[in-house]
Amino acid sequence: MDLVPALEEPLKKVVGPATAKVMAEHLGLHTVGDLLHHYPRRYAERGELTRLADLPLDEHVTVVAQVASARILKFNGGRGQRLEVSITDGSGQLQLVFFGRGIHKPHKDLLPGTRAMFAGKVSVFNRKMQLAHPAYELLRAEGDEVGEAVGSWAGALLPIYPATAKLESWKIAKSVDMVLPSAQEAEDPLPPALRDGRALVPLTEALLKIHRPHSKADIAAARDRLKWDEAFVLQVALARRRYADAQLPAVARRPKEDGLLKAFDAKLPFILTEGQEKVSKEIFADLATEHPMHRLLQGEVGSGKTLVALRAMLAVVDAGGQAAMLAPTEVLAQQHHRSIVEMMGELAQGGMLGGAEQATKVTLLTGSMGVAARRQALLDLVTGEAGIVIGTHALIEDKVQFHDLGLVVVDEQHRFGVEQRDALRGKGKQPPHLLVMTATPIPRTVAMTVFGDLETSVLDQLPAGRSPIASHVVPAQDKPHFLARAWERVREEVEKGHQAYVVCPRIGDGEDEPKKSGKKKSAEGKAEDKAEEEATAEKRPPLAVLEVAEQLAHGPLQGLKVEVLHGRMQPDDKDAVMRRFAAGETQVLVATTVIEVGVNVPNATAMVIMDADRFGVSQLHQLRGRVGRGSAPGLCLLVTDMPEASPARARLGAVASTLDGFELSRIDLEQRREGDVLGQAQSGVRSSLRMLAVIEDEEIIAAAREEAVAVVADDPELERLPALRTALDALLDAEREQYLDKG
Repeated sequence: MDLVPALEEPLKKVVGPATAKVMAEHLGLHTVGDLLHHYPRRYAERGELTRLADLPLDEHVTVVAQVASARILKFNGGRGQRLEVSITDGSGQLQLVFFGRGIHKPHKDLLPGTRAMFAGKVSVFNRKMQLAHPAYELLRAEGDEVGEAVGSWAGALLPIYPATAKLESWKIAKSVDMVLPSAQEAEDPLPPALRDGRALVPLTEALLKIHRPHSKADIAAARDRLKWDEAFVLQVALARRRYADAQLPAVARRPKEDGLLKAFDAKLPFILTEGQEKVSKEIFADLATEHPMHRLLQGEVGSGKTLVALRAMLAVVDAGGQAAMLAPTEVLAQQHHRSIVEMMGELAQGGMLGGAEQATKVTLLTGSMGVAARRQALLDLVTGEAGIVIGTHALIEDKVQFHDLGLVVVDEQHRFGVEQRDALRGKGKQPPHLLVMTATPIPRTVAMTVFGDLETSVLDQLPAGRSPIASHVVPAQDKPHFLARAWERVREEVEKGHQAYVVCPRIGDGEDEPKKSGKKKSAEGKAEDKAEEEATAEKRPPLAVLEVAEQLAHGPLQGLKVEVLHGRMQPDDKDAVMRRFAAGETQVLVATTVIEVGVNVPNATAMVIMDADRFGVSQLHQLRGRVGRGSAPGLCLLVTDMPEASPARARLGAVASTLDGFELSRIDLEQRREGDVLGQAQSGVRSSLRMLAVIEDEEIIAAAREEAVAVVADDPELERLPALRTALDALLDAEREQYLDKG
């Protein structure tokens, strides 16, 4: 008797070990169920060709097109030869190149007029888009059943699967054929009442229709149903987390009338913005209840989140508790510590001479502290001497004991998993209140999907005194004099007494140089390699901090004080560099994205981002937020080699044209669907979203959230819905694995 449920059957038993290995390594598919949920990315209609103008650079694509022409060219004195094939969608053309001995078969197959599916990576050569060495599968004309390459695709719609260089879409389709019969065994997680009420097709029918549709209506019905599954199971997981949290007890923390908070507010040199007032009220109301607060505070770069968080921490200290602030890196923890101590002045000198009477102690705790300093910090925490502690994940270690932990503030949630939050909870006598801050503006639907277990507060005004930032794209390849002008602008800012950042995508100490293979090659082999290399050469390695700093110091920025900062430096060295920059001793800081979050040097007014097309939209927005933090206007220059028509340039244009982070995060999401909007940490959630597009499917997500809340309130343990429980366990397993490796 077969004890393994059909959908949990390992793929190697069904599709064979070789294909299964590639599916596991490159697509993360391990079981029959995984493959059934690997949905087509789109469908090509037999007879219809793919629009070639819209292909994304540097991605693996599958296109259906017709051969326009093919010719063999000789090079290297006739020793090497390459085959160039032009394919067309009826309007534009795309070049294919094949090299060396591999050209005979395609030359025979790809005759003008032939239709085929082609798969490969889009690159640019001589400023034209091309595919080098694509795999292909010929498509016979309709009615020509004799040589139908893909037998199961007699239908008019050809499914095109997310594929890899190692496994083309049509091979995935053949494997799907082998597992489709198992779809009959799929358990339906949606409660029958919900499914009928919303007229959704059963799961087995949806799986058949998504892989082998007969019509566009089939695809639509299947998509609606599968989107609901994803949205609903995820929202049930979040609703259960909220339900469980709401059952937990917490100590209500109400600030004293004339304590630390009042003394702090009295010495603020400015008044709070309306937004800060409103958000603070929401937070104080939560702190005053006997259930733990779980709130997400999202605010534009520079909207004053730290101030709001600090006031919450002071309120808790007033109420006799302690507050801990967790930062993702040591540099940031040290910086928060410095800026909070500065903001508080004598109020941060509890127990010291010159400290105010309401004062408390603000302690720093990081992994690289010396033994004595660490011992003192731990002592301050356990005795309650320190009302506020700021640190990295070192705060979560077992050895760290608190006197009475009342509030945890987490900076940049997307580096911080649920597991770590739970570990911190265990530190209080009762679970502490939790405030999570993020500077990544998150559209409402994403907040509902990813942070659905938190209530949300938004700070969207910039405080008075912050200056606007002008952003421009610098097309270094098309207009080299623009780049020369960029360095002049940096000099001009420095001459006015300001400072500048130059950001590069990588460090460049040989950390990612490809290994050279030791095999000897014939002259012909070398010529082929060289030709192939040239044909895909538009991708030079990303610019690196160490090289760029060197070139600038001896070239366009000669005579200026230039320093470097990157993640692989020793913590003390990083801190020393940051201190010199903050003190104005360094004029230009060449850095990686370590400066992305929280670095605050009001005198820095210019930022040049090299290879800007290699950063995500929200990352560029974060980086840009490092300038214009003082009274002088900021300037951000986005340098790129990408051609004007490319999607990458369009993305940079969008960043240059608006400072509205919410608008940008929408653009970001639409371009990359779930993309990397929240950094890697949410990939647990993301890996479960195959069909749901968080922006477009706002209504489904909102409706699924309501349904989920009702289901959980009625049956918190889901005892009456075993199939939903199974789906939930599968989701949470995947999520837990994703979170554990964040450490």
